[in-house]
Amino acid sequence: MSHVLFVCIQNAGRSQMAQALFERAAAGRHAGRSAGSRPAAHVHPEVVTAMRELGIDVGANVPHRLDAGRIAWADVVVTMGCGDECP
Repeated sequence: MSHVLFVCIQNAGRSQMAQALFERAAAGRHAGRSAGSRPAAHVHPEVVTAMRELGIDVGANVPHRLDAGRIAWADVVVTMGCGDECP
């Protein structure tokens, strides 16, 4: 099992969606988490709505700060293309 960490700035949009879609596609064969360098207070409402349209509920997800523990957990880190602000 591989551990994949999806990283963006706020962990409130792209990285939340990427994690959820990855977990669906992996079907338990791999594990996903997400984090942000400056996490927001909550997942963006439009993300919750869009993901519900795909049958995925991220409404209870909470953005997480990117920290050493999350990095150590990961075998692979995928950044969401946020340039210099994404470590």
